Amino acid sequence: MISRRHFLSTALAGLTAAPALANAPGYTPRPKARGLSPYTPGADGLDAILRGAGLSGQSTCVVANARTGQVLESVEGDALLPPASVAKVLTALYALDSLGAGYRFRTRLMATGPLKNGIIQGDLVLVGGADPTLDTDGLADLAGQMKTAGVRGVTGRLLIWEDMLPYIRSIDPDQPDHIGYSPSVSGIALNFNRVHFEWKRAGNNWAITMDARTQKYRPDVYTSKMAVARRDLPVYSYENKAGIDHWTVASGALGNGGARWLPVRNPALYAGDVFQTLARANGIALPSPKTTATLPGGTVVAQIQSAPLPDLLRAMLKYSNNLMAEMIGMTASLQRGARPSSLKSSGQRMSDWARSALGMQHCKMVDHSGLGEESRLSANDMVRALLASRRTGALKPLLKPYYFNDAKGRPIKTHPVKIAAKTGTLNFVSGLGGFINTPDGGELVFAIFSADQRARAKISRAERERPRGGRSWNTRAKKLQQNLLDRWGQVYGS
Repeated sequence: MISRRHFLSTALAGLTAAPALANAPGYTPRPKARGLSPYTPGADGLDAILRGAGLSGQSTCVVANARTGQVLESVEGDALLPPASVAKVLTALYALDSLGAGYRFRTRLMATGPLKNGIIQGDLVLVGGADPTLDTDGLADLAGQMKTAGVRGVTGRLLIWEDMLPYIRSIDPDQPDHIGYSPSVSGIALNFNRVHFEWKRAGNNWAITMDARTQKYRPDVYTSKMAVARRDLPVYSYENKAGIDHWTVASGALGNGGARWLPVRNPALYAGDVFQTLARANGIALPSPKTTATLPGGTVVAQIQSAPLPDLLRAMLKYSNNLMAEMIGMTASLQRGARPSSLKSSGQRMSDWARSALGMQHCKMVDHSGLGEESRLSANDMVRALLASRRTGALKPLLKPYYFNDAKGRPIKTHPVKIAAKTGTLNFVSGLGGFINTPDGGELVFAIFSADQRARAKISRAERERPRGGRSWNTRAKKLQQNLLDRWGQVYGS
């Protein structure tokens, strides 16, 4: 179920740019001597953990004293690796500095002509304001406001304007078409640009629904269509036909029933489709939606707004929502200058800001979510950003608690070392960055990045959802992270 209230939390303080960390030294670990403990101070103890991880590829890490900025340990701190969703920390800082903590996204309905006898003499325009949390409940609110204003119909068209941000077909084009975490991006998004596909066995066939459900509503969707194909593979196929998302699903994969969210590739028409249905439920007859590249002038008939920006950022970091990161990040870039032409150009603008505002020396972002294949960060730069954010106090409350696990994989919530961090996971990529509060009252900042880029390069597009060996590699990477955090908490926590 998708609802703004389902995940948005309380408002937090704003952020301004802060001084950067000086260059952090690194070293080459010495070969591990027999009998060394992971808690041995110095390079040997750290090397014991890295050698014992059994992790292919490259691993880098940096830990520093949060109060002084002194680097306590570093392994290949300047090496550039994919950051995965740890990059969303940088996006949060960029957005707060660019937009301010009080920023709210708006979605409006505009009439291009006057209202006479309940009929708008002209077009009705649904104006996308880049709100990444707009859902079906929000569109229902707009339809209700329109009814209260006395609107019963229009003489002209129902237009959808999405050009506040550029249209991006998929956050990462290398992902399979059916992956819900890589939907399209534009200046309007509904339900995170995902449609709910559900199927139930009905004799020798299946009953299928495609809807835009929330906790309150389940309107059917006509801009996304599904057909069952008598095959085993591929599980899904996709084709765009005149603005309609046409899907097929393999009958051999359906079983007796189930559901999943599929990405939307025509976000403006999807939003217009659902709004037309909700308006009809309020007794307002509207024509079929059409997109417009030009925002016409007019009078605001109804509008809604998002929660304040820090609430959205907290949710973005907690749920690692890629669409939220991209829409918020591109809006921040728009606030700083011309409308970005692509995710890559907006990512470059954020990288330039990171160098000037945070002192990050090697930042190279091609998007704001970390999903893009070519994004790179170093552990040293991540620590610089964390130290800068600590001086303002805005970031740490946005991060969720990170727990050590016991032998059965259960979180140890009573552990004396407290961590607030952001995780990041891609195929054969794992990252973690954040803050450590030690038992003696000290505070550390850290970044850990691991990647096996050779293994990643061998994955075909069809295998990206579940590549062979990916899960076990990721399990070892997370174990390495826990061992490093345990070491740092004990070695530097007393």
